[in-house]
Amino acid sequence: MSTILKTQNINKFFYDPIEFQVLKNISFEVKKGEFLSMIGKSGSGKSTLLYILSTMDTDYTGNLHIDNQLVTDLSVDQLATIRNEKIGFVFQFHYLLAEFSCLKNVMIPALKLGKLNHDEIEHKAYEKLKILGLEDQALKPANKLSGGQQQRVAIARALINDPLLIMGDEPTGNLDSKNTQIVFDIFQELTKNYGQTIIAVTHDDDFAKRSDRIIEMKDGEVI
Repeated sequence: MSTILKTQNINKFFYDPIEFQVLKNISFEVKKGEFLSMIGKSGSGKSTLLYILSTMDTDYTGNLHIDNQLVTDLSVDQLATIRNEKIGFVFQFHYLLAEFSCLKNVMIPALKLGKLNHDEIEHKAYEKLKILGLEDQALKPANKLSGGQQQRVAIARALINDPLLIMGDEPTGNLDSKNTQIVFDIFQELTKNYGQTIIAVTHDDDFAKRSDRIIEMKDGEVI
């Protein structure tokens, strides 16, 4: 299996109010098609690490490779391009535009990337909604859907540019157990059947236990 993401000795400090090392020598690899959960108590550094892995936080020492490319010292614009092309995000809150249809919401990252024409993007958005069992809801305004359905639309949106990596920050944090199960099953299907690679920060131990691999963090270190 090819390596999609690799970290070498990542260290991160906060300086306010005093110097504090939040990440200590983080080194690991993530393979293509792997479903990885990151767990640890609040303050263990897992969300901080996710923001570094997603290239949104560049204030660290060490190296981050994505798709065999060293991304550590790239410019803001270069990193934005990598995020648009290679990373899909699913957050605890879905961040859908309420008055837009589900279809429009899913299309937004692809319209922003600008590699396909409008009709191609629309077709692709339908395809992604279909994978998530929501094609019949495509034209409904996002705010007319249930919380679980909205999170599935957010996953479809994360998939629209066929990213190498999906990064989830508490992707089931706002969902009840039934919808958590649905989202977990979707993630599993994406890795097993579509070769998608997923890294998810979670507080949900059951969710983590059933993923392919767990990285547990404590006091800024992988234990």
